[in-house]
Amino acid sequence: MKLIFATNNVHKIEEIRAVLPSSISIITLKEAGINVEIPEPYDTLKENAAQKAHTIYSLTNTNCFSEDTGLEVAALNGEPGVRSARYAGEDKQFANNITKLLINLQPHTDRSAQFKTVICLLLNGKEYYFEGICRGHITTTPQGSGGFGYDAVFVPDGATKTFAQMTLNEKNQYSHRRIATAGLVTFLKQLV
Repeated sequence: MKLIFATNNVHKIEEIRAVLPSSISIITLKEAGINVEIPEPYDTLKENAAQKAHTIYSLTNTNCFSEDTGLEVAALNGEPGVRSARYAGEDKQFANNITKLLINLQPHTDRSAQFKTVICLLLNGKEYYFEGICRGHITTTPQGSGGFGYDAVFVPDGATKTFAQMTLNEKNQYSHRRIATAGLVTFLKQLV
């Protein structure tokens, strides 16, 4: 089974390909010859994931899936949430996003947070959703050089390292994206 994954984010592609069985292959937007910036105008991860999937499906008429992920920090009332990639501005600079997050968290002792991923699968025109959550906490300073996004300041529950200090295999033991993808894979395996 082949699906288009509605993203150009190399890191997300690596994470999902690492957990997919060989019977399911994904094609990136670039590999499908699609070069569009898909807007994320909504207030929920689910709506943004659906927007991306429907955009690609309408362009290609090909089964596809997309995901939207947000970091939700308890002391900041769920911020940055759906605005995670643009927290510090539309230029999507994660160093600036991390700086803003750490500044906003300075007056708070509660550093609990969670990553949440919602996947929208469009299969033969029907929508299916899969969700993954990874709970943890935000560090006071960035640690590690791997990963992307907020990985350098997020330690998942049960771990002693940030996502940025972990190998991809270690990260996938905890990852919100892996949990959501596992739901997607279980669903797709029933079809193949």
